[in-house]
Amino acid sequence: MTVRWGLLSTSGIGRVAARAIAAADGADLAAVAGREPGRAADYAAQVGAPVSYGSYEDLLADADIDAVYVPLPITLHAEWAVRALEAGKHVLCEKPLTLDPEEATAVFDAAERAGRLAIEGFMWRLHPQTLLVRRLLAEGAIGALALVRAALSVSAPAGDIRRTTDLGGGALADLGGYCVSAVRLFGGEPSTVRAVGVADPAGSGAGHDLRASAVLELEDGVLGLIDVGLDLERRDQLELVGTEGRIVVDDPWLCRSGAVEVIRGERAERLPADPGGAFGLTPPGPDNEDAYRIEFEAASAAFAGGAAPAFGRADAVAQARALAAARRSAAERVTVVL
Repeated sequence: MTVRWGLLSTSGIGRVAARAIAAADGADLAAVAGREPGRAADYAAQVGAPVSYGSYEDLLADADIDAVYVPLPITLHAEWAVRALEAGKHVLCEKPLTLDPEEATAVFDAAERAGRLAIEGFMWRLHPQTLLVRRLLAEGAIGALALVRAALSVSAPAGDIRRTTDLGGGALADLGGYCVSAVRLFGGEPSTVRAVGVADPAGSGAGHDLRASAVLELEDGVLGLIDVGLDLERRDQLELVGTEGRIVVDDPWLCRSGAVEVIRGERAERLPADPGGAFGLTPPGPDNEDAYRIEFEAASAAFAGGAAPAFGRADAVAQARALAAARRSAAERVTVVL
C-alpha cells in the first residue's frame, strides 16, 4: 500500500518533507494546504503536489488523503494533530509535538478514538547512525554511561518565527527538543532539571530565551548536559562519555555524515553507520536528507499496517514533560523535580 500524504502548511520544512516523501518507499505526496489559496497553489507546484487547498480544513476533508504531516508553529501542533486524527488521518507531527504533557496525552487519546496512529517526528532517532550509537552503548563499547552532552545552535535573525514565544519559539522550545530527546534516548528519563536562560531582547513574549543550558539528573548517576542558542553559529554536537571511553557524533541531528567516532584512550575509530547499505544512504553532503526519508518510510509502513512506530505515547508525553520542566526551570530559576 502506498500512503497518500498531505502537507498541512506551506513552511520551509515542508519542502524538505516533500523531497523526503518523493524519495521514500511506500509514500506519495498527494496535496498541500495553506491559508491562502494562491500561495498554496504556487507552493504545491514547487514541491510537486498535484492538489492544493486554500484551507487546512479542506485538506482534512479529502477522503483520498491517508496521512498528514503537521509542520505548523509549535503552539498549533496539538490542535491540528487532533483535528487531523478526528478527520480519520494518521499524523506525523514535526518536533516537538507539544510543550505540554497534557496536550501530548490528548493527541494520543484522539488517535486511539479514531483508530489511527500519531507520531512525533524526531527523525534523527530512526537513522542508522543513531541505531549504531545505541548498539555500541548496549555492547559496553565505552563502559558504563556517565554523561550525555548535546548541543544545537543556529543563527536566527530578529523577527524569525523561532524567536517568537507566542508561537512556541525560544531556544529551549525550538532547539531543546533535539538535545532533550538525546539525553532521554541514551540516558533514560530525568528526575530533576535545572536550566538557565538568557532573555532575547529582540524576541516577543515573556521569558523568551535566546540561549539556554540545562543539567538533567538521570538514572544511575548519569548526567545530561544540554545547551542551545538562537543567535550563534551552527553547532550540532553529541558526545556520550563512559567509564572506558566516549562516542562522538559530529552531525547527530541531520545525520549527513553517516558515521560515529569511538574514542578509547589514544585510539579513535570511525565507524560507518550503514556499512552493508541496507538503508541506502546517499553520499554525505549538505543536501543529504536520508533522516527524513527514513522517517517517512517508517511512518508510511506503520500507517499501512506494518511495524508499529518505534516511539509512541509514553515517549512523547515524557518528552513534553521534560521540555516543560526545562522551560519552567529557566523561567523561574528553580530546580524542577519530575
